[in-house]
Amino acid sequence: MQHVPVMLHECLEYLGVRPDGIYLDVTAGLGGHSGAIAQRLDTGFVIANDRDAESLELAKLNTSEWADRIRFHHGAFSELRSALAGLGIERVDGLLADLGVSRYQLTEPERGFSLMADGPLDMRQDRSQDLTADEIVNFTAEKELADLIYRLGEERRSRRISRAIVRARPIHSTQRLSRVIEVAVPRTSKIHPATQTFQALRMAVNDEQGELDRLLADAPDLVKSGGRIVVLSFMSLEDRKVKQSFQALARAGRAEILTKHVLRPSSEEIHNNPPSRSAKLRALEMK
Repeated sequence: MQHVPVMLHECLEYLGVRPDGIYLDVTAGLGGHSGAIAQRLDTGFVIANDRDAESLELAKLNTSEWADRIRFHHGAFSELRSALAGLGIERVDGLLADLGVSRYQLTEPERGFSLMADGPLDMRQDRSQDLTADEIVNFTAEKELADLIYRLGEERRSRRISRAIVRARPIHSTQRLSRVIEVAVPRTSKIHPATQTFQALRMAVNDEQGELDRLLADAPDLVKSGGRIVVLSFMSLEDRKVKQSFQALARAGRAEILTKHVLRPSSEEIHNNPPSRSAKLRALEMK
């Protein structure tokens, strides 16, 4: 399975890839960005990290042409420091984070991420962990579930949705959950009414906000002076965290923000790759 990396030209430009550099792609996915970085390397290499072991296996296949320039690592953001230590590396020349959901996860029904194809309520990026969306949907108290959907999905109708879910329990499949939500809050636009709830559940299952906090806290210490951090986000919750973190580093004199205004994909890229439409890129250089 191939993947079209979002804002590839801009990511490479802001990373400032040098042939002898060491780079860390913290969200390798199917290997799109990692492979493109590897193509620009000579004596350097890229560390391709991901929480999803199955995605990493596909990334290895997709980037086999440059295998000698890529080191793969399976783990969460909170494990990056130990991953570098295991390779005998203290700091890298650049760090890239693409916070979007993997196309593989969205298109494989058994992973339970998609509301368009029937599958189990799973949504785990790392299938070795215990917590699944099924557990949250079926065992979370109504008020707590409503708060979760509102906070992580930014869904204004969270109370109605939560009430409908609790009344329809047990719910064990993605299609059943999406139908329950659609009956509770009928469609008012092209966006499926269950979209933000699915987003919230995915984020809760994988502790995405907590992991992003850990990444933003650790990243400055993982990148050399003169090295760069580039982050692609797709949701306002994430972009806000990235923006505030970068601003704090700049105020502390630890970094210079390279993107004075957030960058967005070109109209041509959005036309050719619709999933890129909500992407926002921010970059900084460590001092």
